[in-house]
Amino acid sequence: MGEELEAREAVRDAYEAHYRRLVAALYALTGDHAEAQDLVQEAYARALARPRQFLDVADPEAWLRTVAMNLARTRWRRRRLFDTLVRSGRVARPVESVPGVDPNRVALVAALQQLSQATRETIVLHHLADMSVHEVADTLGVPVGTVKARLSRGRAMLAALLSDTDADPRSDNRADTGGLRRPPVLPQRDVQEVRDAP
Repeated sequence: MGEELEAREAVRDAYEAHYRRLVAALYALTGDHAEAQDLVQEAYARALARPRQFLDVADPEAWLRTVAMNLARTRWRRRRLFDTLVRSGRVARPVESVPGVDPNRVALVAALQQLSQATRETIVLHHLADMSVHEVADTLGVPVGTVKARLSRGRAMLAALLSDTDADPRSDNRADTGGLRRPPVLPQRDVQEVRDAP
């Protein structure tokens, strides 16, 4: 009985230590704050269902993140099936409501949603969950070179998607780059806003 109480306390400590960062990472991955909260809470629920097993986990945050990401992948597959049913006319799509949020956050999340799932997961884990390239490779089960390639490709795509240079011709920097427009750097303030999402 004492070991189970200790395990439940470990889950509670992990909740206090990692919940916000996990939700921010899953929010960037899914583009839906409520779904991100739900996925992370489900991961904690699974930890509580087997508290003794959770006590043996070497890295609780990594374990919770992996569980939440696997749940997100399952939901994504179900949503894709649902979209197929909607397109075929067999199911009617419900009306969606979007709460008002910061436009920069909306733009960043929308840009992340345009990346492939593999690239988005890599970007989110490295830049929003502050994982090293090696930790991302271990988490996703891919070589380090693949992570580096996804990060490079993902940054370039995000830079193009988040570029405001087309809207403001005065910000054109072709003169100092040999006639080529330099892609903008992902604004750090936008990344921090996603990390700090409630």
